[in-house]
Amino acid sequence: MKSATNWRGGARSSGYDPATGKLRVILYEYPFNERIRTYLRLEQLFGRVFTLIDRPHELDHHFALVTLFEILSVSARAELKADVLKDLDRQRQIMAGFRGNPDIAADILENLIDQLTARSDELNEAPNKLGRALEENEWLKSVRSRTSIPGGTCNFDLPTYYAWQHHPSAERRSDLFGWVESLLPLSDAIKVLLGLLRDSGSPQKIVAMGGQFQQNLPQGRTFQLLRLKVDPALGAIPEISANRLVASIRFVHQEAGNRIHANTADIAFEMTLCS
Repeated sequence: MKSATNWRGGARSSGYDPATGKLRVILYEYPFNERIRTYLRLEQLFGRVFTLIDRPHELDHHFALVTLFEILSVSARAELKADVLKDLDRQRQIMAGFRGNPDIAADILENLIDQLTARSDELNEAPNKLGRALEENEWLKSVRSRTSIPGGTCNFDLPTYYAWQHHPSAERRSDLFGWVESLLPLSDAIKVLLGLLRDSGSPQKIVAMGGQFQQNLPQGRTFQLLRLKVDPALGAIPEISANRLVASIRFVHQEAGNRIHANTADIAFEMTLCS
């Protein structure tokens, strides 16, 4: 069986400075449509579940199971599989169009096309309703129904679940691997699609004068994702809104007591528009 580390792909880090151990930048991402919003949510959830499965404590495995239930909820949309397959096919056609281009490394291009084909084939072989087997598992259904109730998984509510939490760590991990495995084609496909999307943009250095920035978007291009990097030392938190015509960013800062106020300083940041 694969290890969760090999599956993790979706988890991302903004990057730490090895000299200081501190964050170099904080990366924020804003999706332009509901499809990409769903992909980002699933990427975050898969990254979390793989991290929690790797840990040995029963509390980590409890929250891994809770996260698995969240994945099932997000992926329950009937058209999700079709959307992902369409995106894989669209990207494969785009990549195939670069064949013969002298500026493109042929071996890297063919490897990418092979990845897209493999992810598409794996997802095609998956059930139309992703996670159906998990939703039909009576024991998992009983646990899932109680996790929505505060404190609903106490030992007197779910003695079989309480007993499972006392199984050896390796046994619990094996169970969790088995449950997540049926969703791996979705995780792997989203990893490839988001990777291509993120690589499609070119970063630009910007200064938000007085903590605010607005840019009219070029016509004729359909942007799907805005990526923003900012130095955490600035204490600047971006509030982003965007549509097909304009992107707007307003920076705020968080004071003691978690009070939020507009940040009126000039804020340097990096922005990437991905299509």
